[in-house]
Amino acid sequence: MLSFGNIKVFNGVQEALVLALMLVTMLALFYADIDFTYKIGIAVFSFTVILLSTLATAILRQQKEQREQQIKRAS
Repeated sequence: MLSFGNIKVFNGVQEALVLALMLVTMLALFYADIDFTYKIGIAVFSFTVILLSTLATAILRQQKEQREQQIKRAS
C-alpha cells in the first residue's frame, strides 16, 4: 500500500486503479508503436493523475482527522 510515513493513503480500490494506470502507462511506453512525443505525454499525464489522486486522498484524510479532533474538543 502506498503511504507517507505512517499515514496510509489509498484504500484497496484506489490502489488497484493506480496500479492499473501504471501498467497501462508502461505498456504504452515500451510496447506501443507511437511517436516519442506521445509517449512523453502519456507518461506526464499518468504521473499527474497519480500525484493528484495521492494528494487529494491525503488532504481529505487530514481534514477528516481535524474534524474528529474538533468534535472531541467540543465534547
